[in-house]
Amino acid sequence: GYDFLRNAIAENDFKARGIQVEADEIFISDGSKCDTGNILDIFGAGNKIAITDPVYPVYVDTNVMAGNTGDADENGAYAGLHYLKCTPANGFVPEIPNEPVDLAYLCYPNNPTGAVATRAQLEAWVKYALANGTTILYDAAYEAFIRDPELPRSIYEIEGARDCAIEFRSFSKNGGFTGVRCGIVIIPKGLMGKTQAGGKQAIHPLWSRRHSTKFNGTSYIVQRGAEAIYSPEGKAQVKALIEHYMGNAALLVEACKKAGLQVFGGVNAPYVWVGCPSGVTSWQMFDKMLNEANVVITPGSGFGSAGEGYFRISAFNSRANVEEVCRRIAKL
Repeated sequence: GYDFLRNAIAENDFKARGIQVEADEIFISDGSKCDTGNILDIFGAGNKIAITDPVYPVYVDTNVMAGNTGDADENGAYAGLHYLKCTPANGFVPEIPNEPVDLAYLCYPNNPTGAVATRAQLEAWVKYALANGTTILYDAAYEAFIRDPELPRSIYEIEGARDCAIEFRSFSKNGGFTGVRCGIVIIPKGLMGKTQAGGKQAIHPLWSRRHSTKFNGTSYIVQRGAEAIYSPEGKAQVKALIEHYMGNAALLVEACKKAGLQVFGGVNAPYVWVGCPSGVTSWQMFDKMLNEANVVITPGSGFGSAGEGYFRISAFNSRANVEEVCRRIAKL
């Protein structure tokens, strides 16, 4: 990436908040979706991998493609993955694994559940990772939507995280770059991985080699556009856009609650996670919303077995469309 963008990110997203991240620890990419999959290129076979359930499907599918999971069973689960169940009981933030894992995917604010992780919860994860040689793959694509000042917006706010975590971020939602494509990976220079022989290997140079060899780079004009997000005008526009989306989320939460549905998320995240009526599956709810209200939602079972019985509504839409969706939900 160009220095002008890496410096802007380091200064505004990290140093301004008292977080230690240097510009040369930031890699510019075409989005966090690609990065969370491509990162597997530098990790060998045989690693024990933990994912949350429900989960953003890219984490699972890219491990399947990389040959890390084995075949799926009759329920769609893979023996090569360690599943961390996320439920209302744990606030959709998983318990610490009861055994060592090599890689652990965490995404907060969470897609799809809209859950957030507290400082204490992330501290527990970092403590576990340091004790077990685990690398945390931390997807912070929706950090800009956190409005509670007590909630961490970066894993690097936690002491020790620079020694165990890689962070992914995106300009897709806060800057409207979904089609333009621009994201970042932060890899501290002191972060070490394990070799098959039991030695240590710095991860930063491995990703630098992979990134410069297999990626042509994010275009100059896109990087200049991303830099503009950090200008006074850009910051004001991003703030207004986030307020718009979170206003949408508040309307969706209210409409679903008035309809008697159990609702999660939508407060510090742009996703609203809704429990289906009793006895209704995720896909049955999808069909009902589509056929009776002409509204498209995402069935929770598409995010894993623990997503069955839920559906996700996105706040990424116009206010007029969201208000119409709320009216249609009320009529169901």
